[in-house]
Amino acid sequence: MHFVLAIEGELEIRAGGKRARAPGIVTAPDVSHALDGAGREVLLVFIDPESDVGAALGGVRADPVRLIDDATRRALVNVDPMALIQGGEAWTREAVARLGAPAPAPRAAVHPRVRRVLRHLRAASSDTDVSLDAVAAIAGLSPGRLMHAFTESVGIPLRPYLAWLRLQRAAGEIVQGAALSSAAAAAGFSDAAHMSRTFRRMLGMAPSMLQPARPRP
Repeated sequence: MHFVLAIEGELEIRAGGKRARAPGIVTAPDVSHALDGAGREVLLVFIDPESDVGAALGGVRADPVRLIDDATRRALVNVDPMALIQGGEAWTREAVARLGAPAPAPRAAVHPRVRRVLRHLRAASSDTDVSLDAVAAIAGLSPGRLMHAFTESVGIPLRPYLAWLRLQRAAGEIVQGAALSSAAAAAGFSDAAHMSRTFRRMLGMAPSMLQPARPRP
């Protein structure tokens, strides 16, 4: 699922054989659509449908593509993207409320063994063993118990979390100017082609779209 919000103006949207213009949209997973935001700065936020927020939004999404009105856009667009990457719970709760969904149920406090795993994964290098057995050993829990505690604490299962973490690292490298092959290696992908397939499958876009625009000569 993703939100796309124009910082100013409107986006041209094509989905389901229809065209529309709006300040933004939110889409369901696996929905074919096209956006034209030429000349506009946009805020793009991806939400895992398995997360608490994804489940809440899924409960009120009558259509695969929902247009965002100007009032909602103005309430959501003034945010630091890095703050969203580092922890966007307040933003996502506001988005859920603005779209008329019930607030996600509060999760239990993060299990201390899961907190240990999160610290380890965020600091790990690209060649760190992140198999279930290896991560369970870091936590000091059985694999089954870790999977349950992780999902309960974080809101998504361990495997999707690892996939999102890898994508986040790759995206960070790309927007800072790294070559796609270098970004893939830094994030733990086998090669740039593997990274590209993962970007397209999970985000519906090519990683090259994140590369900084080169100044014109």
